[in-house]
Formats: sequence, structure tokens, C-alpha cells
Amino acid sequence: MTSVGQPAALAGEHADWLARLEQNISARSWSSNLQSIAGKLMENQALTLEDGMVLYTHPDLHELGALANCVREARFGSQAFFNSNVHINQTNICVLACKFCAFRRGPKASDAYAMSVDQYLADLEQYAHAVDEVHSVGGLHPDWGVEHYEGLFRATKEQFPHISIKALTAVEIKHLAQKSSISTKEVLRRLNEAGLTSLPGGGAEILDDDVRAHICNGKESSEEYLRIHREAHEVGLPSNCTMLFGTVERLEQRLQHMISLRELNDITSGFQCFVPYPFLPDHTRLPEAQLATGTEVLRTIAVSRLMLNNIPHIKAYRMNIGDHLAELGLQFGADDIDGTVQKESIMHLAGSTAPLDHDRTKLARLIYDAGCEPVQRNTTYSSFEVYTPPPPPSRRPLPMAQG
Repeated sequence: MTSVGQPAALAGEHADWLARLEQNISARSWSSNLQSIAGKLMENQALTLEDGMVLYTHPDLHELGALANCVREARFGSQAFFNSNVHINQTNICVLACKFCAFRRGPKASDAYAMSVDQYLADLEQYAHAVDEVHSVGGLHPDWGVEHYEGLFRATKEQFPHISIKALTAVEIKHLAQKSSISTKEVLRRLNEAGLTSLPGGGAEILDDDVRAHICNGKESSEEYLRIHREAHEVGLPSNCTMLFGTVERLEQRLQHMISLRELNDITSGFQCFVPYPFLPDHTRLPEAQLATGTEVLRTIAVSRLMLNNIPHIKAYRMNIGDHLAELGLQFGADDIDGTVQKESIMHLAGSTAPLDHDRTKLARLIYDAGCEPVQRNTTYSSFEVYTPPPPPSRRPLPMAQG
């Protein structure tokens, strides 16, 4: 392994990626309706909603993927990223009941749970030797305020100082502020001091309040999601951002969602990674959802890479889309597949069948099979190790039939 440190502003990117991009794009010809978009990309101009519609409706998916891959390769060369993490969902008890959520339980449900600090630490201890990040999101517990999470994060950092804490979505921050009668920015400041490293991007769904009223009524508004992430960036907490697609939204609403995130990052530069993932229908309550196909997942990854010129990383989130699509996503603009995970509830209750037993070798092999070089990163994309997986075990070839 080769360990590489970088200024945080680069986040793994080549410093001269724009020059590389011009060379990549100029090396081939593009369909007439993509030529002006390719020109904008070479100048690092932000694409418009109308440009995004051209990309979403372009008939040649492979050409679209090739254009997005030009951007990915300019930024990161052949490298693709993963990390060693575990997901611990601290409670499934929630005061809300979003239509798309298969995870949430009421407090009286037979399978409702809420981990104490000691239970959380005991669970994390099983994985602490193999991970450097714990990812924790959960329900909006009716009795937990900011003090609960301050105690949890301080205890986690004391017992496992090498593990970074990526935790709490924007709506969880809003809930803690309401429970503790303080501002969301004060919640973020206190949790940062208690040991919180970064925020995941969950809960963005679609940043359109008409869509939100339909699929997650009562959750934070679009403006609140953006404000809470802006405040996180202001207090020194980087974050990811997400998009749940394939429910009831229109293409224009997906694109405006991306533009809203891009406009905020023009101000704060705090978003590290964009994570687009499709709605998984099993066991949930949204029968009217317009479910995304595999090709639509790949198209959305590619469009995301092209629209979000100021967010460094695009994730092919294998916990949601599975290993096979994630591997393909690395050829459609994505440069990250998340991590080892090992334990996860929210996506799997919704229908994900992505395996949870991946170690670094299996993840690296997935990246290697996609034609990329595996690089293990830390939570904040500031430290990297090039990881070479051991060769796969040799297999005896099947005898060919004799004609």
C-alpha cells in the first residue's frame, strides 16, 4: 500500500484536472446535441437545467457514460475510492412515518429498539479493529435531545479514538434542536465539539416541497435541509448530499435538486460527495412510485457527475444499487462505492440485497474488476492508501467439449 496525504481542498483530485478534462473531451467527437455541453464542461461552466434535460433524454446511454467518464478520469485518473466503515443505526423509533421508509417503528412496536450508549459501544467494539468510520443515522426518538448524542459521541471517541463519526441527517439535527430548545447551528456546534466528524447526506430525498409533502410529509423542508448543511459547513463539519429518485418526481425536479446543492456548494465548498440512489419498493408504502431501471440508475449517476462540477465525488452506493451496478457506475462517472459496511438496516429492510460481508479485499476486487485502481480513503477525503488486492485464487478451467 502507498499512503498519500493531500490538501483537503483537493479531496483526491488532480490539481490540473481541468487541463486533463480538455484533453479527454477533445480526443473524441460527440453527437451534435452534446457538443455545446462538452464545450461548457471543458470551461468548467455550470450546466443549466435545460442542459440536464438534454443529458437525461440523450438516446445513446453509452455516449453519455463516456462523457461522464471523461470528467471522472480527469479528476481522479484510474483511481476509485472506498473506506472501511460500519453502519450502526442507533434506533428505529421515530415520531415521523414517511411513506417510503421501511425502517421506522412506533415506540410500542414489538421490534422497536433504542440502543443505550453502552449497547452502542458494545456493538461498535465488534468491528472497531477493522474500521475507521462509524456511520450512524436512525429514527427521531421522542426522548433524545442533543445531550444524549453529546454523551454518545464523547464516549465513542474516548473508547475508539481512531474511528471517525459520520452521523445524523439534517432532519435528526432539526429534531434535536426542537427537543433541546436551541438552534440547529448550536446543535451542530456542540456535536462537533463532542466528536462528530461529518454529516451524511441522507434525508434530502428530492428538494422540492411538493414532492416532500407527498413522500415525507412532516420532514424538514427543502430550505431547512440546505440551511442545516450550510450551518454544518460553517461550524467546520463537512457533509455528503444525496438524492432519492424513482418515487413521484419529474426529471426537472431531479435536476433542480442537483442545481440547489451545487449553488450551496458554490458558497460553502462543504459537500464532499453526492450520493444518488433509487427508491427500493419492497415492504414500503409508496405503490405509485415510478421505479428506476438499471439503465436509469446509470444515467442518473452520469448526469450527476456532469451537473455537479463543484462537488468532488460521486458515489455508486452499492448498499442500495448492489455490487454489479456499482461496478458499472464506476464507468459512468462515479468514483466511490462507499465502504465495507458489514452491518446495515435501513436499505436492507427496504429491499436491498447487497452483501454485507465485504472486507477490503472484496471491495478492492470489485473496483479492480471495473478497470480502476482501488484507493482506501478516510471519512473526509484527506488521506488515501493505494490498495492492491491479492490475486484471486486460481481456478481449474472447465474442459471444452470436443466437436
